[in-house]
Amino acid sequence: MRPEQYDAWYATCRGAWIGDEEYRLLESLLDPRRGETLLDVGCGTGYFTRRFASGGAVGAVVGADLDRDALRFAAAHSSRDIGFVAADARRLPFRDRSFDVVISVTALCFVREEQQALREMLRVARRRVALGLLNHRSLLYVLKGRGGGKGAYRGARWHTPKAVAQLFNGLPARESGWRTAIMSPQGGKWSRRAEPRLRKIFPGLGAFIAAAADVAPGTDG
Repeated sequence: MRPEQYDAWYATCRGAWIGDEEYRLLESLLDPRRGETLLDVGCGTGYFTRRFASGGAVGAVVGADLDRDALRFAAAHSSRDIGFVAADARRLPFRDRSFDVVISVTALCFVREEQQALREMLRVARRRVALGLLNHRSLLYVLKGRGGGKGAYRGARWHTPKAVAQLFNGLPARESGWRTAIMSPQGGKWSRRAEPRLRKIFPGLGAFIAAAADVAPGTDG
């Protein structure tokens, strides 16, 4: 999928709703503080990079990705205040504790060495890391994830909430919680109206898992 096609999906009714719900969930767990610096690992076309940069809660924002076409698109469609860097999530070209907070939205779903990448995120973060992942225990997995995945989900790794909590085992982090969103991925009027109630009834079954962890004090990542 070309970068312009991927990014245009967020302008559709369904895409805009899903993007809003995912951003709100990530922001609530990340709990950014005014003026903090933020790194978006696996930023792709920069959708979430721009959302956090424009939200007013953080200061300097940088997006990193290996896909240079996506980075060119991101840079062309973002404020000049946002920096974009070609980088491998498994070997981030930043010094220890370079950013206050780090996010990564579904990028780990496509990185085989996910703990290595997560260790790198914790290394360059001073305070907190927040992840967005795909939920194996969701309707979206049934529709798009089985048999190796379809479309943009082809080859993706799907996590369970329990597996997400275990991602931080053995790493210099203190898990601070997880939540899910997007109970019904169709995104129609019924989906949007029912979302708050369904989250309360089935808290672990949303298609999107957001998880956060605080960087353990006194560690070097």
